[in-house]
Amino acid sequence: MSQNENSRKRAIGIIPARYGATRFPGKLLASLGDCTVIEHVYRRSRQAGLLDEIYVATDDDRIARAVKSFGGNLIRTSSDPITGTERIAEACGELEADVVVNIQGDEPFLDGGMVDMVVKELLDNPELVVVTLMKKIMSDSELQDPNLVKVVVDRDGFALYFSRSPIPHGETARQVAYKHIGLYGYRRDFLSQFTSLPVGPLETEEHLEQLRVLENGYRIKLLETDRDTIGIDTPEDLERARGRLELCEL
Repeated sequence: MSQNENSRKRAIGIIPARYGATRFPGKLLASLGDCTVIEHVYRRSRQAGLLDEIYVATDDDRIARAVKSFGGNLIRTSSDPITGTERIAEACGELEADVVVNIQGDEPFLDGGMVDMVVKELLDNPELVVVTLMKKIMSDSELQDPNLVKVVVDRDGFALYFSRSPIPHGETARQVAYKHIGLYGYRRDFLSQFTSLPVGPLETEEHLEQLRVLENGYRIKLLETDRDTIGIDTPEDLERARGRLELCEL
């Protein structure tokens, strides 16, 4: 695809945000440095050069007030969506976009370059419907951590499976093991289809919405990055993020 063709495509980022996370309620409004977790995510996402606009989508008044306080774009949604992808699908509404990026609100160290990787891959390859990121696992503790989602891919970089369990299995698994970084780019028309896809037993068992895509016969393209993130799922994760932020500021 030529640069002129790319320039006619519109890409937007949406941060789905709910207050009542099971393991860490209110984590998006937790203090991280001089602002909240979700403000970090919003501001870092704005560094992406290929996004035309960024929105936070929420049904919660507390999050809505926080977003308005730092001048972020806000879309109110109903409380019906169960997953983040369902929330951004509702939030899209009448928004004009060819590519929609689901930016996780609890990933304060995602950066604009990572977002641009996903957007560019979709713009350059119109046959793709979902693109996301992975990073090489560097320690056995990461491989064993159930809060860290693992992924295995085929030779062309398409996902074979995502799991909270260590995959692949074996003594040398870490040499080929990757963790999934939860930044998703969707073709807009596929995102509209996602909410009508049936939930399968794998998604139910693993509690991973990306498995709905695979279970219904669609493909997810993985791009490898060497940039690391800290997904904030627990108070302990927040302390790790605060420590990393302090190192960055030295």
